[in-house]
Amino acid sequence: MLPEIGQYTLIAAGVLCLYSMIACVTGARLRRADLVESGERAVVGIIFLVFFASGLLVYSLVISDFRLEYVAQYTSTTLPLQYKITAFWGGQAGSMLFWLLILSVYTVIALIQNQNKNRQLMPYVTAVLSGICLFFIVMLIFAADPFKRLIPVPVEGQGLNPLLQNYWMVSHPPALYAGYVGLSVPFAFAMAALMTGNLETGWIKAIRKWTLFSWLFLTVGILQGSYWAYIELGWGGYWAWDPVENASLMPWLAATAFVHSVMIQEKKGMLKMWNMVLVLIAFTLSIFGTFLTRSGVVSSVHSFAQSPIGTYFVVFMALQIGLSVFLLLMRKKELAPEARLESFVSRESSFLFNNVFFLVICIAVLCGTTFPILSEWVTGSKVTVSAPFFNKVVMPFAIGLILLTGICPLIAWRKAGLKNLQRNFVVPSGFALIATIILAILGVHHWLTLLFFFSAMFVLVTVYVEFNKGTRARMAMVSEGAPAALYHLVERNKRRYGGFIVHTGIAVIFIGIAASSFYQLEKEVTVKQNESFAIGAYTLKYSDLQFLQDAHKEVWQARLDVFKGEKQVAVLQPERHFYKNSDQPTTEVAIRPFWNEDLYLILVGPDQAGAGIFKVFVNPFIGLIWRGGLIMALGGLVILLPEFKPEFATSTASEIAAEEPAT
Repeated sequence: MLPEIGQYTLIAAGVLCLYSMIACVTGARLRRADLVESGERAVVGIIFLVFFASGLLVYSLVISDFRLEYVAQYTSTTLPLQYKITAFWGGQAGSMLFWLLILSVYTVIALIQNQNKNRQLMPYVTAVLSGICLFFIVMLIFAADPFKRLIPVPVEGQGLNPLLQNYWMVSHPPALYAGYVGLSVPFAFAMAALMTGNLETGWIKAIRKWTLFSWLFLTVGILQGSYWAYIELGWGGYWAWDPVENASLMPWLAATAFVHSVMIQEKKGMLKMWNMVLVLIAFTLSIFGTFLTRSGVVSSVHSFAQSPIGTYFVVFMALQIGLSVFLLLMRKKELAPEARLESFVSRESSFLFNNVFFLVICIAVLCGTTFPILSEWVTGSKVTVSAPFFNKVVMPFAIGLILLTGICPLIAWRKAGLKNLQRNFVVPSGFALIATIILAILGVHHWLTLLFFFSAMFVLVTVYVEFNKGTRARMAMVSEGAPAALYHLVERNKRRYGGFIVHTGIAVIFIGIAASSFYQLEKEVTVKQNESFAIGAYTLKYSDLQFLQDAHKEVWQARLDVFKGEKQVAVLQPERHFYKNSDQPTTEVAIRPFWNEDLYLILVGPDQAGAGIFKVFVNPFIGLIWRGGLIMALGGLVILLPEFKPEFATSTASEIAAEEPAT
């Protein structure tokens, strides 16, 4: 009976979604507040039903109820409990239900936030969000039913994909989905503004933190995914321009462009159409990313087999894009800018270039990702677009973006004169140049590494100068110590200084990317027990190989002693796992992080003669990538913190001069 209860629950939720849409739009058109209120209350019923359906599926996964096809496909009786729970979003139908669950929660939160504001927009916001919920419910009922019965009922399930049996499975997919789904709320407000013609900055203010929230979770999810790939896939890298990796990057690029360009609309009344388009693009790319991940149209370690849900996604995206374009054209005059760009040397133009670079990268990634799909549809043969294409196209624009990261917050509005440029950029440029020359003297000669380093150092020095200037000004005017002055400086302008923290994280990431990409050492060896081999400054002695097993898997585990000179500095134990419910072996790499590099060891396997086959990498400064990610996340959290506005506040001259936010 449980499968039928789950199906009926989804059908009831779909009926409520349809009612919510009709009641809200009709109530808004007829000025019937009772109908609007009824449509909004229906959302409470939707979230209850979706939570109930999700609970049923999780319960079935935990107890291994193989009457459900989904449970039999993604769990087994020997699967550890944490992976039984994560199987909720580990498969196609479950992940679509998880998408719906998050969206229903966000819909209720958006309604609560706007009980007493944006009332002209909220009926349409509710209708749009309910419409998106309805799309996923229809897809779950007709194309990807998580409660589909399996006859006959098997004794054992297939188990979760071995690559997904990792502790990052607990947080990485939920973080990405929180970001993906969060872009639905800005989209709903944008559509509501277009439908009503209420295109003042009210809808922008309503969605700014929603977009930042989505951006933050996408950032965290992407960085977690890159680390997961680094420790799980056993190839020494962290980003392969895989289609599903790209699927998460594209909405992140669009959202990042928006959180920058929205400041121009708030300050100058410019880029109204552009910002509207960016919001619509970000949501479209989040749906497109879900389509790529779940429909099976691309070959990836993350993707699933082809299924009917692809058709549903294509139809939905076609309708959504068509309606968006129609409304944009209808409101073209109302979205005209209130001011014009006065100079190419100004903050407005720097933000515009920033947006153009983001969009160019996004288009390049989109083209490279979809070209294999289009070529297969047209010619019947798939043409692969590999990492060198993306690196070659994206790299120059990425370097331009990191430079603009330092320029945008400091250059003057309207038109920057020579004095403004000298005051703000001579010192950072000089320090960055000196640091780059020192690096070259120390032996770093790859020109791209030096260019990356110069760009990153330029940003870091600009951030330091701004924090130092603001802190000193506050210390002088308010008589606070340095720590208190710095704290209150950030507290009083979280948007600006949180943005500077984000920019610091980006610069740190760029240094890590440059060093690990161009100065990585790699070696593959076959050695007998008690033999040694060297790579870089390290000598590794192969001392033991063990065979272990439990009810779930069999494991080959090697032991290698690591020496630096005569001193033993580490013991590494790489593993090779063979899961009993899968023919796909997995690699558990052994990593020894040092302050300046990672020693990264892979057990390829024992050969027929009993010798060990190992692949080893030395990845210089690769840890900066994830440390920079933590700094970015911290900056995002600072920006999202509620604004503290004391009744009586004294602003320092530095704060007044720097009142515009950095991100």
